[in-house]
Amino acid sequence: MPEDRLDLQDHQDGTAPFGVAFVGCGYVADLYAATLPNHPSLRLTGVHDRDPARTAAFTAHHRVPGYRSLDALLADPAVDAVVNLTNPESHYEVTRAALLAGKHVYVEKPLATDLERARELVELATGRGLRLASAPCGLLGTAAQTAWRALREGRIGTPRLVYAELDDGPILRMPFHEWISPSGSPWPYLDEFETGCTVEHAGYWLTWLTAFFGPVRELTAFATLLAPNPHVPPGTPLAPDFSLAVLSFESGVTARLTTSIHAPKDYSLRVIGDDGLLTVADSWQYDSPVTVRRHPDGVPETVPPAEGPARPFRYPGTHDMDFARGVAELAVAAGGSRPTGLPLDHALHVLELTLAISGAGPGAVIRPTTTFAPVPPMPWAR
Repeated sequence: MPEDRLDLQDHQDGTAPFGVAFVGCGYVADLYAATLPNHPSLRLTGVHDRDPARTAAFTAHHRVPGYRSLDALLADPAVDAVVNLTNPESHYEVTRAALLAGKHVYVEKPLATDLERARELVELATGRGLRLASAPCGLLGTAAQTAWRALREGRIGTPRLVYAELDDGPILRMPFHEWISPSGSPWPYLDEFETGCTVEHAGYWLTWLTAFFGPVRELTAFATLLAPNPHVPPGTPLAPDFSLAVLSFESGVTARLTTSIHAPKDYSLRVIGDDGLLTVADSWQYDSPVTVRRHPDGVPETVPPAEGPARPFRYPGTHDMDFARGVAELAVAAGGSRPTGLPLDHALHVLELTLAISGAGPGAVIRPTTTFAPVPPMPWAR
């Protein structure tokens, strides 16, 4: 054990071959820690946060080792991959340092806050033969894979139109100051408001839609700050709290995507085809039911779910997703045993769409410069 690594008991048996280390021990890190035991192929070698108090609180709560510095973490040969759970503004810097140290990287969304910096990371990873992947990993869940299979099977005929909602409820009227993770980290509301709901949330649906229907040919978008925010210091640079985008896919499908922190909670997806309607109730639930209604006045039929991996370990909250599944998929990619379900060219396209929507202001029509090869469905959902 490196001398710069705190000597705390690991909660795993140490036999798994793929070592991962968390950088960032804030609110989201608890979601990863809670679901990591679903993947015995992964071993948590330790964690680090630039705030020593956060490192200490996280390691004590989860009974995992800690590193005294980022340099110590990156120098540990037991670390195969870095899981970058820092705030968005630090994603580029930490990911770049990890890649330069020869580590694979799984980074929380967004991959970077600037498209050119994201391209630089992609080139760096590719040039060094390293794997780089980005959250969200909802596409790997049962609901996404079930819906995707139903579309491939033609259960609603040819898809034509999609309505995708990511309205997070009236956040400004909620007691978010009281939202504390199990290890004691508060919800990072300043980061959330400065980054904005589009950059934070649009990727949940964009990863699904682009995987299902292919690259976006053109998007028309609008984004604005609808309401003053009394919870932040004066002069805080706030991102849009509402956005609307119409996506025209090369496949001919058209989708409308809405994000906001004002409208009532709605995380639903509706795909309208020539022969029916496919609905997913909640993008943040891996096991959300998928239904098909073939007649406008008919009764929705539940689509038999694809049999995904078991996940007995879950985060006790509203985000019933296996956050660590994305990290496990990175390990699969690093091992080369099959094509990854989280390709890097796909992540870059999703990021370009996300940043374009968030930065659209009073209105913009954008033709993306990125594209991607077809994304493979999970083997268990084919």
